[in-house]
Parts: sequence; C-alpha cells; structure tokens
Amino acid sequence: MSILPRNISRRSFLKASAAAGAGAAAVTILSSCSGNQDTAASSPVVVDSGTATYVVGSGDIQGSYEQASSDNGGTTDLASAGTWTLPLGCALRPSEGALKPYVVPSDTPSAMTSAGVFSVTSGGNVVLVKAAQTGGNYVVYDVACSDSVFAWSELDLVTRDWKLYAAALSNGALGTVSTLWSADSNYDPPLMCCSGNSVIWLVMPSTSGSRTTENSSCYLWQEGSTSADEVVRSPGRFGCGPTVSDGNVTLVPRVRANEGRYFGITAYSLDSGMSSQVAQLVLPQAVAPMRAVYMGGLFAFSIEANYGSGGLLGNMGTYLGSGDGQFVALPREPAADVAGKDGVFLVKTRASHLIVDTNAKTYAPLVAPNRALDYGDYPASMGTTSSFVTFATVKDQDTGYPSSVEVRAWTL
Repeated sequence: MSILPRNISRRSFLKASAAAGAGAAAVTILSSCSGNQDTAASSPVVVDSGTATYVVGSGDIQGSYEQASSDNGGTTDLASAGTWTLPLGCALRPSEGALKPYVVPSDTPSAMTSAGVFSVTSGGNVVLVKAAQTGGNYVVYDVACSDSVFAWSELDLVTRDWKLYAAALSNGALGTVSTLWSADSNYDPPLMCCSGNSVIWLVMPSTSGSRTTENSSCYLWQEGSTSADEVVRSPGRFGCGPTVSDGNVTLVPRVRANEGRYFGITAYSLDSGMSSQVAQLVLPQAVAPMRAVYMGGLFAFSIEANYGSGGLLGNMGTYLGSGDGQFVALPREPAADVAGKDGVFLVKTRASHLIVDTNAKTYAPLVAPNRALDYGDYPASMGTTSSFVTFATVKDQDTGYPSSVEVRAWTL
C-alpha cells in the first residue's frame, strides 16, 4: 500500500461534456497519479475464536449478551424521528448527513433511471439527475452524497464503459457539474462516498478484463477544484468500497504484498487530505471484508464467508474491535454497513436489524416494517450518526404486490 503526495507525476486529461440537472457547463477534471511513498503495514490480527465476546450464540458458541428489557437497562427502543413513503424502486444509499441519495426508475420516457436526494430533516424529495447526461446507452448507475456535494456514475449497458460526475449541492439543486473520471469495461464502475465537500472513489481493474494485473487507486476530489488527487494505491483490488465517519475515510487496500494476499482495514484523516493514517487492522491472509468503517475509535466490519482459516476473523459475521485483538462478534450473515453512536451499533442481518448495546451488553431486534419484502429494510446511514435511517420495499395491503418504499428514521 502507498500513501501518495498530491499533484505530482503523470497526469491524464478528460474531455469536458455537457452538464445535466443544473444546466451549467461541465468542468474538465485533471486527475493526478502520483509516485509511491511506502508505509509499513501492521501485523495480521489472528486470534482464537474463543477470545471474542459474542452477542448471540451460534452452534457451540454461547452468546454473552442478554436481550434488552427495561429490567437490565439495555437499549430496547429507539426514538422514532419519522416515516415517509417514496416511489417503488427507489434505492437509497448510505450517507453521513441528513440528505440520502437514491437511484429510482425514471419517469422520463427516454431514460431508465434517475437520481436524487431525500431529506430526513424536511421529508422532502427532489430528483437532481433526470436522465444520464452522457446519452446513448448510458444509465444512471450509482449515487453518493453529503449535505454539500452530490456524485453519480453512469454506465453504458452495451459496452460497460462508465463515467463519474459530481457537483455542489445546495437548496435542492446542483451547481456546476464536473466530470471526475471516465473508463472502459476493463475497470469496474467506481465504488464511492462523499463527506463535506469531498468525493472519494476507487478505480479498480475488472476481474474479467485485460487490466487484471494493474494497481487500484483511491482518488479524492474537493468541490470547486480542477484536479483530483490519487491518495492511496493498492497493489491489486481493494477489499471493499470506501466509507466515511468521524472525519475519517476507511479503505481496505492490499498490504504486505510481498508476503501474501493481505487486506488492511485502514482509516485515513480527511482533514489531512488522506495523507495521514489514523488506525489500521490487517486481516488474516486471504480474508477480505464485505464492508468496513472506523467509528468511535474502533473498526466495525463484516466478513461474509467462512474461510476455514485465520482464526476468529476468518469466520462469517460482524465484528467490532481494533488491532489489539479484543472483539465483539455477531455470528450472523452480514448484509450492509454498520451505524450507531456511543457504544450502540445497528447491524443489518438477513431480515432485520439488531441493536447492539456494548455498554449494557444487551441486544434487541429492530423489526422491519409491516408487509416488507423478505429481506426487510436496509440502512441509509453509515458510521457514527445521530439519526439512523432505513428503507424497505413494502407490499400493498390489498393486492400483495410491491407498491412503495418506506423510509424510517430514529434518533440515537
């Protein structure tokens, strides 16, 4: 892994394109790929399964937490902050603020998908990108936002080429749209997140393309800038997408490349332009996380498979801990980002969420809404948050067919 200085070495230029949404001219982005600056990786964390504190039991494992009740002082209920209905097919993405980005089937005849934001504060909903601005066979593919910036990717359904765009977000409208990146099918569409006025995204070679041996890179762009900085380079694909919390960005690059296939869950300070490493946890050899975020001074991450090696962290489940080997484990199939605050974590399992209170050592289910589809609701929050937001597709009471998307919020 390398942490790279800003704005040096080779550069690649992108063509300007017409802007959508706000109707302003697009800005050409200068992307810099910088030279290596080696950093030492931590030692792999391999600990015995018996050293963890398990929330609930699994097989021969005994759970240490009690189901919360008024008698044991655990978190039993969250304070409801609202319930709203969005159109069927609306898929929210996790974000750090009150605005939640979404992709939804378009009501424009010439477009398949649109993108917008939903406000947990006002309950308002606005479509920002009505159709893919690239035209042709492109569709709006994915979105991310903070309360100040909005980013989206567009994918050509025939060639699998893609582009990444971003713009300032204010008063329900986009500012000048910037083209951040463009690539062909040899590279996967970008995994991305936003924080403040920054957009962070990964450029990774596709596993089926002709560039499979190339490095992967993480880029950072700040709204109003004409350049994007390559901030972290991974010798191979990152283990999962980026997340933001508490002013830090969590990435999972390959580390210790000369010793084997190791992934390092690493938090970088956004204030330093991601040039400063805050914390790192190196997983056992060959083990890759599904999601990871650094929150409240520890890592919350999930492993989606049983690897058969690597001790505790080679087993499927969600883990809360750091590099010292002290972990709280939830041995259930993980499904999404972890969110929470002050020792209370909300973890998505197959059909619901569990509220895990590490202070009182209790847990409680957060039941999906009535008539939700089999997999329940999914989080639209990540990391440390004062407002936990979920969304679920629900069925019509009379017909039994999916009819809308229900968004719920709670105050932590």
